[in-house]
Amino acid sequence: MRWTNHEQSVEIFPPKEFNFTECLRFLNRSEQEILHKIQDCVLSKLLNVNGELILVEISCSLVSIIVNLPHSNQPLLVRKRIVAYIWEWFDLDQNLADFYILAAQDKVLQNLACSYSGLRIICIPDLFEALVWAILGQQIHLAYAYTLKKHLVEEFGECLTIEGSTYWHFPSYQKIAGLDVDSLRKYTHTSKKADYIIGIAKAMMEGELTKETLLMKQNCRDFLLTYKGIGPWTAEYVMMKCLHFPSAFPISDVGLHQALKKQLGLERKPTIDETKELAVNWEGWQAYAAFYLWRSLYE
Repeated sequence: MRWTNHEQSVEIFPPKEFNFTECLRFLNRSEQEILHKIQDCVLSKLLNVNGELILVEISCSLVSIIVNLPHSNQPLLVRKRIVAYIWEWFDLDQNLADFYILAAQDKVLQNLACSYSGLRIICIPDLFEALVWAILGQQIHLAYAYTLKKHLVEEFGECLTIEGSTYWHFPSYQKIAGLDVDSLRKYTHTSKKADYIIGIAKAMMEGELTKETLLMKQNCRDFLLTYKGIGPWTAEYVMMKCLHFPSAFPISDVGLHQALKKQLGLERKPTIDETKELAVNWEGWQAYAAFYLWRSLYE
């Protein structure tokens, strides 16, 4: 990570394949989003660093990401953690040069890579948030999933009100682990999903399920699949959005199939086998292929 510390801000220097405007377009895809705000090309987000809620305001210059800390005077260690979060949120460790070389030779990705150049996977650094979001979204429309998340965060999350605006942080697994299914059900669509989420929260409370544990597993996908509520799509989604596996591929994703139908001018969505055949050319970069295809749905 390359960054510079200033009195009221930090300045982050991303890789050259980074387009903040494109990332904002993806982050702005739902009016129901509650975990960040975007106004006049400034992205505001509430972070929890060592138990303290800190509002950050993120914008971009020609060469850097500017992170203003308007309501805090944080020590260097805290600022390092803020930078680390933002670096991970925008997946800035990935070197996209090879992806763009691959995409330039692929009939599906060629135009997308040009149109959305510099777009990076918008990650979910917190494992519990990533798992809950994936479980909430199972077998329901995306807009409804956003509504459920909004209500869940407003009921169980933390917030900070500054100058009349309220900013929210996702509920902790410690908070959710102490709930029963009936208390959570109306925020999760079904009792089964409530049970799954509470089970995940308890596993994290006990320390058996952590990002560190998953990253050390020889096959973290199989390990994730041992938990109730985590199927192949959920596991691949979390590996893609939280664990930074560029080859993770939620191949059964409805949005992915819809995007492929659109890009290829098909009369029907491709089958799983047809999607596998297309993805042969994306080896090692399936996650980015999927993400760029998702992006194409938000024109």
